[in-house]
Amino acid sequence: MTLQGTYVPSKAGWVRDQVAAFEASNGAEANTLQGGPHPIVVITSVGAKSGNLRKNPVMRVERDGKYVAIASKGGADDQPEWYYNFVAHPEVDLQDGPVKKTYSVRVLTGDERADWWQHAVDTWSTYASYQKKTEREIPVFLLEPTS
Repeated sequence: MTLQGTYVPSKAGWVRDQVAAFEASNGAEANTLQGGPHPIVVITSVGAKSGNLRKNPVMRVERDGKYVAIASKGGADDQPEWYYNFVAHPEVDLQDGPVKKTYSVRVLTGDERADWWQHAVDTWSTYASYQKKTEREIPVFLLEPTS
């Protein structure tokens, strides 16, 4: 993992607690969304404004060693904070269970976005309902291993 800096935990209690439990167990615990059946990964990004490290549990959507992060924010009309981090600093660290790697990040468009969006919906169907809640096209970020 290559990102360096000061980690500042989320102000959202459930995010802070889930990340802490996930990391303390090296991904063996707290590895599903709020204790449900849906697996998550933890993504570390560099804050767009602060430069501090931020960590977020994100739905695990993987294919062929690549992941996507769906900036849905539950269908809200605004982007999640980590969206701006990814745009400003397109390199992240991702932990999937005990495996930690660095990934380059890019937002997808066109047919590539459509393909990965469908894969994300097939993985976690709730994404489709999130898109119906908002007029914005929910961004899809592709995370590709750097090494």
